[in-house]
Amino acid sequence: MSRDAMTLRDCMEYAISNSTKVRIQEAAAGDARLDRRDAALALFTPQISAQTYAYYNFGRSIDPQTNTYFNTTSFHNNYSLSAGYDLFDGFKAVNNYKISKTGLLIADSQEKQVEADICLAVMEAYYNVVYYKRLSRVYEEQVAVAEQALVKAKRQEELGQKGHADVVQLEADLADRQYDLTNTYNMYESQRMILSDLMFWPLDEELVIDASMPLWQVDPVSTNAVVDYALEHNPAVQIASWQELNARRELNTAKWQTLPSVGLFAGWSTSYYTYQGSQTAAFLDQFKNNGGEYVEVSISIPIFNRLSRLSNVSRKRNALQKASAELDQKKRDVESEVRRAIQDRDGAATAYQQAQHKAEVQAEAYNLNLKKLEQGLISPLEFQTANNNYLKAQADEMNSLFKYLIKQAVVRYYNGVEYVNQ
Repeated sequence: MSRDAMTLRDCMEYAISNSTKVRIQEAAAGDARLDRRDAALALFTPQISAQTYAYYNFGRSIDPQTNTYFNTTSFHNNYSLSAGYDLFDGFKAVNNYKISKTGLLIADSQEKQVEADICLAVMEAYYNVVYYKRLSRVYEEQVAVAEQALVKAKRQEELGQKGHADVVQLEADLADRQYDLTNTYNMYESQRMILSDLMFWPLDEELVIDASMPLWQVDPVSTNAVVDYALEHNPAVQIASWQELNARRELNTAKWQTLPSVGLFAGWSTSYYTYQGSQTAAFLDQFKNNGGEYVEVSISIPIFNRLSRLSNVSRKRNALQKASAELDQKKRDVESEVRRAIQDRDGAATAYQQAQHKAEVQAEAYNLNLKKLEQGLISPLEFQTANNNYLKAQADEMNSLFKYLIKQAVVRYYNGVEYVNQ
């Protein structure tokens, strides 16, 4: 089955839709939704349970009619229905519901963070593939030029216009170009395999990507504005902030657990019994006549539980301090990353402009030296030096462009534009 050439966005979308890391995070988000549902039910609905049991009693028992002991075999059957609701539990249910809602936000942000990490890794691998593919084409042209120069030099040697040393030098130059082409193509295949693994591309299908060169453009941004936006909207900061908020809520819950708890309970029960050798009322009559209801209000006062509640408060307080420190550290890390990303992008832009100018100059010098070689004005060794400079300039130009594009994408990401939408 053949496919069209994959663009960078196609590769990112394919990687996100097939990544096991995303699937794992989606499962975690599903658990967070279940936690929110359970917390909502615990907060707004009572606990309801039904129970029934039946048993035979052999030997001595109490006659419920005369309240005296007698020896016989009896059968007892009981039915009950009960409901209970915590009127006050130290705001545990309320805080758990709030924590579960924040936990769902954390799970969603973690999923976005995983997707961003995948997209950045795919982008780097994709540009590596494009780089080595385009570099392979350059070396293919160089091999073709070296082959033509060698054929012409051999002809000139036959005519006595060139010495054998020049021919040998051109043969060595061709061998170098072929060797460089083979190494570059091997690197292209290696990087394409890395990209395929990141995308979970089918192993039995060839991955073909669009190797067209992206357009050069500069997006001027304010460093402080990007930092402010990232500190408020970046998933890593949001996750740390919500974790700190949940730690604070858990500490409040632990403090309230030192107070009494109040519960309201209600229920209904009935029973049926028979005795061997005696006549008892029918099942439906007993089911109706033996029924009873109850309403109960309970207060539980914690007096001494081996300091477990106080220890729990201390642990939650330590957890809050840890979460607060992690939030401060994450903010510092993100701010440093943003400033470094902008600085790296600007440096890469300057490097690309210089590499672009150098490539233009070296291309002109290469064309002039090629004509000189054809006219016999320079030696093959001199041409090889010029050729190497030309190849290095082209490689530097492409490499600096792709570095800039990656740095630019990172800055845009911190400024609110997802990688897949760039």
